[in-house]
Amino acid sequence: MLMSSNDAAAILLYEPNGFSVRKAGSHVICAVSSRQIPLEELRYWCVVRQEAYASPELATQRLLGQA
Repeated sequence: MLMSSNDAAAILLYEPNGFSVRKAGSHVICAVSSRQIPLEELRYWCVVRQEAYASPELATQRLLGQA
């Protein structure tokens, strides 16, 4: 069965004020929880690590080395 881009994880380039889509998809995967994050809900990421986070708490844990 073929997957549409809506079912696949997107590949993004995370930038300081937003992100650019490199490969279309409906979501990205949280680097800490492995939870799917719909692109329209994506608010937290790290430009240096090029990672997405599902919440500010998870981003803080990762950046403090606790995750």
